[in-house]
Amino acid sequence: MFKQCTISVPVSVTGICLHSGKMARIVLRPAEVNTGVIFHRVDLHDIVDIPAKAEYISDMRLATVLQKGSVRISTIEHLMSALHGLGIDNIHIDVNSEEIPILDGSSDCFVDLLERAHIKEQEFFKDFIRITDVVEISEGGGDNKKWARLEPYNGFVIAFSIDFKHPVISSTANYIEIDISKDSYIKDIAKARTFGFINELKSLNSIGLACGGSFDNAIVMDDFRILNQNGLRYKDEFVKHKVLDAIGDLYLLGKPLLGRFVAHRSGHSLNAKLVNLLLSKSDSWEVVRNNYETPLY
Repeated sequence: MFKQCTISVPVSVTGICLHSGKMARIVLRPAEVNTGVIFHRVDLHDIVDIPAKAEYISDMRLATVLQKGSVRISTIEHLMSALHGLGIDNIHIDVNSEEIPILDGSSDCFVDLLERAHIKEQEFFKDFIRITDVVEISEGGGDNKKWARLEPYNGFVIAFSIDFKHPVISSTANYIEIDISKDSYIKDIAKARTFGFINELKSLNSIGLACGGSFDNAIVMDDFRILNQNGLRYKDEFVKHKVLDAIGDLYLLGKPLLGRFVAHRSGHSLNAKLVNLLLSKSDSWEVVRNNYETPLY
C-alpha cells in the first residue's frame, strides 16, 4: 500500500531563470495530506496560489506555464518532473518571480533539494489516475507528424521517440522505453538537460525567451556539434530529456499516473493537449487508491 508523501523541512534555492534571465528564489515547504502541489507567487502584494493542475495550463511555448487570472508561473516542468519522479504528492512552492529557476537545465538539482528536505510518508493512502482506455492526440502529417498516446498499464511506463535533423542528435539513441520508478528516475532520467541551438538564440531572445540560457543550464549545439566542453551526461540524453519533460507535464493530471505514455516528437504543448483530452474523457480513466483497488470514482 502506497502512502502519500511530502517533505519534512523547508528548503530553498536561488538561480537564474531560463527565459527572463532574471534571478528567482523558490522555497519548498511541507503540506498536509490531499493538498497536492501548489505554487504561491509571494512577490505579489496579495499572494496568489496556483494549483499545479491542468485547468490552469496556459502558454506552452518552450515551457510549461500555469496561469490564474493575470498571474503566471512558468518553466515549472523540471520541478514538476522531480516531484512526480520522487513520488511527492503534497508540497507548497513559494516563488518570488514569474518563473522557476532553470538551475542546471535538468531536474537533478531539484532531486537533490527534495532529498535534502527529507521525503516522508504521510498517514493517508496515495491516489492514482489509472488509464482504462486508449487516448491519443496527433498534429501535422507526413514527416512532420507528432503524436502522443496514453494506454492502460498497471504501472508507469514511458516510450518516447524523437526525430531531429541534426547530426549530433541523429547519431544518438532516438528511442527509449523505461519503467518509471523513483530509482530509475534518479539514475536514468533526472540528469538529462534541456537542449537548444546557438543559431536560434537571437530570435528567441527577441521575443523574450531563453534570455538566461547558457552552457551552464543547457546542451548547446551549432549546426554540427555540441559546444559544451564536457559533452553529454547520457549517450541518449536528448530523448531522455523529452521523457523528463513529459513526466512533469503528466503530473498536471493532479495525481500520479498508472498507465503507459507513448509519444513521437511530442513536446509541452502536445503533452498538455493530451492531458486535457484525457480529463475530458471520463470513461477512459479512473481514480484508484493504490493500483490494485476498486475505483474511488
